[in-house]
Parts: sequence; C-alpha cells; structure tokens
Amino acid sequence: MIKRWPFASLDDQMLEMPWHVEDTPAGLRTKDQYLTTRQTEGRPRERLIDAAYDLFSRDGVNQVGIDAILAKSGCAKASLYGNFKTKVELAIAFLDRREAVWTRAWLETEIKRRATTPEGRLLAIFDVFDGWFHKRSFEGCSFINVLLESSADSPVRRAAAIHLARIRAIVRGLAEEANLREPEKFAQAWHMLMKGAIVSAGEGNRNAARQAKCAARLVLQGWKRARQARKPAPRR
Repeated sequence: MIKRWPFASLDDQMLEMPWHVEDTPAGLRTKDQYLTTRQTEGRPRERLIDAAYDLFSRDGVNQVGIDAILAKSGCAKASLYGNFKTKVELAIAFLDRREAVWTRAWLETEIKRRATTPEGRLLAIFDVFDGWFHKRSFEGCSFINVLLESSADSPVRRAAAIHLARIRAIVRGLAEEANLREPEKFAQAWHMLMKGAIVSAGEGNRNAARQAKCAARLVLQGWKRARQARKPAPRR
C-alpha cells in the first residue's frame, strides 16, 4: 500500500510525493564537524534533519525528494512521518538548523574572531564571505534560496524571512555599538550589500565580497553618527 506524506504550500506538485515503507542505506555527511557523528548514532529526528541540511542547502527544498532524504539519513519511512507531518515541517527544521550552524556558529563567531570594534566587525563580514565564496562547496544562502523558491503565502517563505531578519539584527546591533544614526535603516542597507554579494557570487563572481566591501566602506564612512550625550561638568 502506498501512503502519502501530506504537504503544505511550497509547491504541491513537487512536495506531494509517494513513499513506501522500506529502509535505505545510511547516507553521506559533508557539513564540517557539526554533522560528523549524528548521522549514524543520532536519533532518527536528528538524522533526518542532518540529511535535509546537506541536501536542502545544496539543492534547495523543492528539488529534493523523500527517497534522497531517507537514503542519506538511513531512516525508515515510519521515522520520517513519525517526526514530521509535512515536508514543510522538515524544511522549517532545516532553516532552524541552518541558523544554528551558519548564522551563529560560523558567521557571527567568525566576525567576532576577526575584529574587535563594531566597525571592524561590520567590514569583517565581507572578509568572511570572501573565503566562503572561494570555496568549491559554496552553495549560496539557504534563506535567500528558500525565500525565492517558495510561494508568497508559504510558511517556509515566512520562516526564511524571519531568519534573514535575525541576520539583519546582528548588523543592527553592531550599528548601535558603533553609534550610527538610524541603526535599522543602516542594517537594511548593509544587509542589501551582503545579499547582493551572495547572489553575485552565485552568478560566478567569486570576488564579489571584496567589491562589496569597497562599497560598504564608503557607506560606513559616510553614515552619520548619533550625538552622544554630554557628560555633566564636574562640580567645583
């Protein structure tokens, strides 16, 4: 008997795929040290998310079928539908994992390691991107990719937008530390440079981060600083 995994609104024709109950061999792992042990030893839910992470980040959500997820995770179909009612739920779990691995453990950690001042950390974003863009494994930004491939009313699209907003919040925090005026407006502009560089690198311009950094430096130099409150004069 063929059962079906119910899906929400990403792309019904792509997402509603038949499945059969059988085990498939354990799959591959590629995402640095974060995923090195959990594929074969972790709980089924974690193994499914790990497999989805590798596949969705590389190929996008719509292009990945259930069989590929099961083959990579080594899980049975029963584990899949027992942990995720829809592919949308798995996609949202993937985006949460992407934030933990890419946004927090990699991007935020690296910019803090490379610079100590808020201005330096803002510019260090593009230095971090430069190394990423020149890797053969460069896969683009999963949040952008999922945002663009999903329909306007999709919960996955909304989740991707939320994760992008959290990256922007990191920039806004640095802008506030740097005493820049209108830090939210600055974060929007800075984030556009970041996203534009990623898309340009995806087009094949692997020097996009260096070029974006030149533009970013001009933006930072020209941005007005907030007035600091004057300290009261000491009493005599």
